Amino acid sequence: MADNNSGPDNSTPLAGRVVVVTGSSRGIGRAVARTLVDEGARVVVNGRDAEAVRDTVSELVSQGASAIGVSGSAAASGVAEDLLGAALDEFGAADALINCAGTAEPPGSSILTVTDEEWDDLIDSHLTGTFRTCRVFAPRFVAQGRGVIVNTGSFAFLGDYGGTGYPAGKGAVNSLTAAIAAELREHGVRANVVCPGARTRLSTGPEYERHIERLHERGLLDDVTYEGSRNPAPPEYVARLYAYLASDTATVTGGIFAGSGCFVGRFDKPTPTLLAWRDHDTSPPWTLDELAHLVEGASRAGASG
Repeated sequence: MADNNSGPDNSTPLAGRVVVVTGSSRGIGRAVARTLVDEGARVVVNGRDAEAVRDTVSELVSQGASAIGVSGSAAASGVAEDLLGAALDEFGAADALINCAGTAEPPGSSILTVTDEEWDDLIDSHLTGTFRTCRVFAPRFVAQGRGVIVNTGSFAFLGDYGGTGYPAGKGAVNSLTAAIAAELREHGVRANVVCPGARTRLSTGPEYERHIERLHERGLLDDVTYEGSRNPAPPEYVARLYAYLASDTATVTGGIFAGSGCFVGRFDKPTPTLLAWRDHDTSPPWTLDELAHLVEGASRAGASG
């Protein structure tokens, strides 16, 4: 279902653009879809729950937006192709892909308790879904000489929130996106990551609050992160960052950005710090005692600094 009667607002950098947003029937993805149509974009809504997809599309269309829906998990075979096909069939274009689909780590999950099935579901939801949509959309973007990919990471990739498949999947999304950005830069295609913080059904309620309390008590979350996690901002705040990165105003690629409320940040690209060097053509391998001196000494210096 779509409404193509109202012309786009040509005063915005997203006017007339066609954007596919996975995981946009709820939470952050839904806020992203709303923000995009407010900026004049035409949107393909996606989510696992067909009824939630229909509700989101109906809401957007009732406000005069151009929107259609495709239900199904982005990780499932054929759904990525359906998303691209729907954009081309309905709107005749595909300008940007935003991946917001994901699922929460099971309550209390850790490397001590996670099952194979839980691990597979988390990796599929976060990494496989992102990979499959990027694999389908990238050739289209390369062929037309332009396109934007915005994937969703998480502060959790640092390990501060514990868990297993969730931080692992999000960290892998960062690496995948960096590789895509490097490979497709010469073709005029940009790719970035947003690590969002927002109040959704996954970050509210007694179970979530107990989880954050336990992490803080165990020392995994510092005081600042703890307070921010207890009072996340509505998703409409971080949705603006997604919309900016998807717009023609943005030129950056390969970035990992953080957004929560009115906070906007960027993670520096990891680079190795030189601890020591010697020529392997003239020197033997480091001894264990030498490595202990180098590694432990650097760790102590870093902790004291």
